[in-house]
Amino acid sequence: MEQLPEPLPDNPLPLLNEWLEHAKTADNLPNPDAMALATNSESGTVSARIVLCKQLIIEPGYLVFYTNYESPKGIDMDSGSRVAGVFHWDTLNRQVRIEGVAIRSPDDESDAYFATRDKESQIGAWTSTQSQPLTSRQELRDKHVATARKLAELQEESSKLEIPRPPFWGGYRIWIDSVELWCRGEARLHDRGSWTRQLEASDKGFKVGGWSCTRLQP
Repeated sequence: MEQLPEPLPDNPLPLLNEWLEHAKTADNLPNPDAMALATNSESGTVSARIVLCKQLIIEPGYLVFYTNYESPKGIDMDSGSRVAGVFHWDTLNRQVRIEGVAIRSPDDESDAYFATRDKESQIGAWTSTQSQPLTSRQELRDKHVATARKLAELQEESSKLEIPRPPFWGGYRIWIDSVELWCRGEARLHDRGSWTRQLEASDKGFKVGGWSCTRLQP
């Protein structure tokens, strides 16, 4: 069975990046960038859902995903509460746990990513008031048709082909201060490495401290 390096690396993020890239090329592994994201509301309600990790920036150390700012997870994250995430690649015998603080990505970064999405996904972002009630599936279909028509009319008026990013949709950067890398072991003697560091808020996000690490019993 696979094991973590001995000794553990000073920084876990290059190895996490290596695992992500491996997962993307593995056979029969759909959505290799899928991550379970847990958030905590101001009232103390914990919620979890799957998001797609679109980027891991090793230095200074954050990952990026995109969502509706007005969704429950967006509201939770904008309140300043901590978040936790899990990648689990069962066929690769690997798991990753992260914790940290999420803040919105810069607008230009969100604009650039939105421009790479296919047109239907762009229209879908404008259509959905994420997590709000619907009377029927048909209501959503009708709303999608109306949104597509309205965007087409606006494009004709402005002579532009691009669909702009909705102001309520964009990226979040999870600044990571805790990482656990896990490899499945025989007799359930799994190999676990844990890394932590300090984050200090700054005008550019966070200043980051050095990592400390240890192995954990399974």
